[in-house]
Amino acid sequence: MKNPTVSIVGATGLVGSEIVKILSLRKFPFGRLLLFSSGRKAEREVAVSGQAMPVVPFAIDALREPGICFLAAGGDFSRRWAREIAALGHTVIDNSSAFRMAEDVPLVVPEVNRGDLVGRGRLVANPNCSTIQMVVALAPLHRVYQLKRVIVSTYQSVSGAGLEAAGELATQSAAYLEGRDLPARALPHRIAFNLIPRIDVFDCEGWTGEERKLMNETRKILGDPSIDVVATAVRVPVFRCHSESVYAEFGRELDLGEVRGILRAAPGVVLADDPEKDLYPMPAGCVAKEATFVGRLRIGPASRRGLSMWIVSDNVWKGAALNAVQIAEELL
Repeated sequence: MKNPTVSIVGATGLVGSEIVKILSLRKFPFGRLLLFSSGRKAEREVAVSGQAMPVVPFAIDALREPGICFLAAGGDFSRRWAREIAALGHTVIDNSSAFRMAEDVPLVVPEVNRGDLVGRGRLVANPNCSTIQMVVALAPLHRVYQLKRVIVSTYQSVSGAGLEAAGELATQSAAYLEGRDLPARALPHRIAFNLIPRIDVFDCEGWTGEERKLMNETRKILGDPSIDVVATAVRVPVFRCHSESVYAEFGRELDLGEVRGILRAAPGVVLADDPEKDLYPMPAGCVAKEATFVGRLRIGPASRRGLSMWIVSDNVWKGAALNAVQIAEELL
């Protein structure tokens, strides 16, 4: 495709609006840009390269000209429309979880498995935000040392739950400091000055949907169903950027100098790991950054095959909108 028509459904939502911004920042070579809301009513105009563009209600008839279509309107919308849009000749990049584990749909992080795009259909799934940043850091080490097991605890920002949750953190924080309490609506409990060890719904074995995504998607993206992944997902009172504490076990003993060299050279990774200078990744320094930041590297102590690390990335950018745009760039 050269200068394709690009359409975005959910263009005024948290992820959709960032896709619009990132397309402009990266000078994506689209011919036409079509912006849709997922509902029946038109929403506000959005600025694209300094020009106001209308956002109109989604209509399948508006997509007769093939191109690239970003879906950022939720799983129900994607299940209803994604394959129908693809059947019209569009390449659909879906940000929801609707098709991530479908056998005929590639689940792609370009730095890790861009080759999965070759020879596949017109529907591509964008992985879960917490999965993306973890596999960006683990994949280059997996290629050298053969990953066997991962134990991950996530510290996920409220933006991962949408605009309403972000607003709730702000209003609850102000109220709490004034000695007042506000009811939780967007999240199951008060998030201000609190941690919630639940993201998504619980299944019959006590795992949450977010934890299942981390476990299942990691194996699919890395192309190894034998990798054992154990996850605990926690919502924290941070507006943006997810953090992860990861313990990874590999097939052979690790050399810390080699590990550092691998990560320094890895695409999409910034190594921020210098204990003497008190240098390590933190959410405050990673907002609107393209990279996945890795630090606090430690080998052992029980086994020289075990590596502990701390990973931080902007969940709205690399965890969603940026990764989707990078997939589109690969398709070009």
